[in-house]
Amino acid sequence: MDAGTEVCMSVGSDSTVDHASEQSPRESRAEIQQQALRKHFVLDTNVLLHNPNSMFKFAEHEVVIPLTVIEELDTFKKNNDETGRNARQTIRALDRLREQGPLFVGVKWNDQGGSIRIDRCDGIKTPSFTLDLAINDNRILSVAASLHTAGKRTIFISKDIAARVKSDALGIPAEDFEADHISADFLHAGYLTVRVPGDLIDELYDERQLLITRFEGFEGATPDGVHRLKIEPLANQFLLLIDENDESHTGLGRMLADTGHLIPVTGPRKPIYGIMARNVQQTMAMELLLDDEIKIVTLTGPAGTGKTLLALAAGLHKTLREERYDKMLTARPIMPLGRDIGYLPGSKDDKLSMWMQPIFDNISYLLSTRGAHVSEVESRTTEQRLDQLMAGGKIILEPLTYIRGRSIPHQFIIVDEAQNLSPHEVKTIVSRVGEATKIILCGDVYQIDNPYLDGLSNGLSHCIERMKGQRVAGHVSLSKTERSNLASLAAEVL
Repeated sequence: MDAGTEVCMSVGSDSTVDHASEQSPRESRAEIQQQALRKHFVLDTNVLLHNPNSMFKFAEHEVVIPLTVIEELDTFKKNNDETGRNARQTIRALDRLREQGPLFVGVKWNDQGGSIRIDRCDGIKTPSFTLDLAINDNRILSVAASLHTAGKRTIFISKDIAARVKSDALGIPAEDFEADHISADFLHAGYLTVRVPGDLIDELYDERQLLITRFEGFEGATPDGVHRLKIEPLANQFLLLIDENDESHTGLGRMLADTGHLIPVTGPRKPIYGIMARNVQQTMAMELLLDDEIKIVTLTGPAGTGKTLLALAAGLHKTLREERYDKMLTARPIMPLGRDIGYLPGSKDDKLSMWMQPIFDNISYLLSTRGAHVSEVESRTTEQRLDQLMAGGKIILEPLTYIRGRSIPHQFIIVDEAQNLSPHEVKTIVSRVGEATKIILCGDVYQIDNPYLDGLSNGLSHCIERMKGQRVAGHVSLSKTERSNLASLAAEVL
């Protein structure tokens, strides 16, 4: 070990121990035991870029931020996107802590004894392993390794799977940042299947309502059949009722908010822009999409289940036919929120046209003779009608790049592929909703392109769980592919 490393050790992680030892005569036995149980969480850069408040999520434990992480944040702070904003917010938070004392010693930030420390010893090598310290990730790992070798309860926190694997290979416990994860048991599907006596189903449709208390003693099964749950008055949750003696005798009801009643669901009697629900989940989705009292709807499901098509059909119906909304705004987060749209020729719509092609395909289908009145298509092609609606501002393609700071009133907003957004990004989008605006979030939580998100930490899943049971929110998980017979077959056998 060279002299530089020895100097680093004297002011680095060991300095905290020396600082604490000066106070040890004054500490009680309980405080000493608490220190022994205290954990040291070493944060990777991507955790702070994902959530700048993550350093304040570890209660009474110590958060260790390697100096290399600060250097990487410094390179990100110039970005004019979400990572840049998060980097700047993290640096500002550390600067405020700096006023309380030296960060390399450690600064307490709560009454539970939680502290945050910047470790400048990111170049230590120990005899048990060798890392290439020219690589930033390895210098960050070396901080965790140094604490672990010193006998401290160390956990490496990173959203980079490869970094967690390397940490585990070095014998250091590693975890994902799970403070914003939803329950790993199951994701709210929006409905339960309940087996009940047949006369209860008949009463629902005869009386047009049923008290939820009538279902006391019954249990509902989740769509996958794995979990059985007690039936509770959860606003806008659906109950698929099946006669316990005759499976062909069924009913569908939706729980009303603040009333404690279940009302029957039959779905629209006429096609909505040529679209009729093809299965019970699509019937539930249409019920939520066409209800003006529900301001946020989340739809999940694999490709071909009709999420986007149903949302667009309802949006066109509400905007053009009923004129309930002034405009229909559509967006797809192909790029991370805030990323510059790029130096491409043409207008905003020209730049977005390739990314928005799936939206164009669905709208063109809905505006064709299948979904439009005959008088509307006699003299214009589908492309001409779409161009006219876009030119008139009835249909808008909106990049998420510049949505921060806006207020969007009287619009029907559809955000497709929302599973690629982080919880903070979804909050940013939903908080832009103005008066008399409805927002639809569609996506497949198991088809995520963002390398630092998964089925439990993405913004769509986060929104579903946090909004569950709210009076103005509804959710349906679709499962059956209805795109075509071939698509259904491919989903089953490929």
